[in-house]
Amino acid sequence: MVQTKLLLAVLFLFSVNVALAQAEDAWVFFKDKPSHVAFTAAPLTMLSQRALDRRMRYNIALDFKDIPIEKTYYTQIKNAAGITVKAKSKWLNALHIQGTQADISKVLTLTFVSKVEYANKSLNPSGKNRKQKKVVQKSNKFDFANFNYGNASNQIQMLKGNVLHENNFTGQGMQIAIIDAGFPNVDKFEAFKRVRDNNQILGGYDFVNRSENFYTGSSHGMSVLSTIAGYVDNKFVGTAPDAKFYLFISEDQENETPLEESLWVEAAEKADSLGVDVINTSLGYTTFDNAKYNYVYANMDGKTTFISRGAEIAFSRGMIVVNSAGNEGNVSWRYISAPADAVSVLSIGAVNATGGIASFSSYGPTADNRVKPDVCAQGAGVYIINASGNIATSKGTSFSSPVLAGVVACLWQAFPNKTNAEIIQMVKESAHLYANPTAQEGYGIPNFEAVFDLLNVEDAEEILEVVVYPNPAITELKFKFPNQVTAMELVILDILGKRLSTENITKLNPVTDISNLAQGVYFVQLKFDHKIKTIKILKN
Repeated sequence: MVQTKLLLAVLFLFSVNVALAQAEDAWVFFKDKPSHVAFTAAPLTMLSQRALDRRMRYNIALDFKDIPIEKTYYTQIKNAAGITVKAKSKWLNALHIQGTQADISKVLTLTFVSKVEYANKSLNPSGKNRKQKKVVQKSNKFDFANFNYGNASNQIQMLKGNVLHENNFTGQGMQIAIIDAGFPNVDKFEAFKRVRDNNQILGGYDFVNRSENFYTGSSHGMSVLSTIAGYVDNKFVGTAPDAKFYLFISEDQENETPLEESLWVEAAEKADSLGVDVINTSLGYTTFDNAKYNYVYANMDGKTTFISRGAEIAFSRGMIVVNSAGNEGNVSWRYISAPADAVSVLSIGAVNATGGIASFSSYGPTADNRVKPDVCAQGAGVYIINASGNIATSKGTSFSSPVLAGVVACLWQAFPNKTNAEIIQMVKESAHLYANPTAQEGYGIPNFEAVFDLLNVEDAEEILEVVVYPNPAITELKFKFPNQVTAMELVILDILGKRLSTENITKLNPVTDISNLAQGVYFVQLKFDHKIKTIKILKN
């Protein structure tokens, strides 16, 4: 019995030592940035002039997050015994490190270290085992009056993005960063000749291999780019063909590790420093090669994962971040992934060519019960440039995301004084399910023509009173809103004053269905700005 106890004790100590000797991924966070005064006084040492101009345009002040990580802190961590630095984030004031638990624990003794977060949540003070799945959803100046979209017609016309092109808003002057898994043959394929000839590829970087060569890796990123930038005369046109692009690789196609989250944040920080307007990412994270790093649905709250925290900061810098919702609708993990769960990320689901939801498109809501995905675009039967350089169909929210991101860039080009928050909100409000979002479609398919028309007439036409038409009506009522009103509560009453229905309508969806009402007289009551307007209507 004594020998058995001794053997168990030896085995226990051995297992503890083995655990302490295994390499772990972790983030070490710092308390401060001692050099912030010097950097704040010289903003061009942190950001490009284009980035600073964007901040001024939207009244976004420089702050602590813009200051680089303290070099002396970086050096001390890098030189610490057993520690390897794999990535860094100025926004989160953190380094991604690898080392044994024993070596990482010693980092906490440094006076400038605030905390350490292990990717293995069970090692954190309040940690519990989580499960995550990483999903890589594989899934030009034009004569705008003469567009022939060819195969790509449906995917842009579904969003009414062609209306923006017809008004000469094709992305010119906008910069889009694609953060993905690779861009091989963008420098060779005929479909990208136009963007090459017009010098629309501004640069890029392979963060995975720390290489200036970004025309490498998985063809996934190349296909994603094609939905925005591709052009084959009379056969294929992307959704923002005159935009300029940065191509960043953060996805390691050989390994699924937490480091990829940190590399994405590095890429987003680089995009910000360059003055990029829109980021598109067709990546998502819920499971890694090592199950101890996995997330569970409860982590999809927009503030737990490192990448989602970074995406939220990207938005706060003035950019629009568009992200695929995920392709998990048909499997046991059916939910969105990170960073699509972030509050301010525009998360995109997938529909088919007729607007029906694609079964594979991931479900919301977020763990804290917010609507996600936000909106949808075509992601089933969507046309792309494939790995062979040919026009082909594919599927995945990987492609619905950039299809929509390109149209967003064109809209923002048309109305550059609108903030990222205003653009995103208007896109949501224009969607066909805005009044009744669903778990898989979110707010539905946006109508960019409606947004464009509204913004065009917003200041040109002064409307002081609400207008209801047609009257008499047969199947639906439409509304013209007073200038400063964006939403109203609509109540329909019968002739005796009995309430029949109540709903909220918005300026971008100013219509209600009355086909279910019998013929007769009704009262429409509209509530807005502490006012109540009652109008008598006749239903034929």
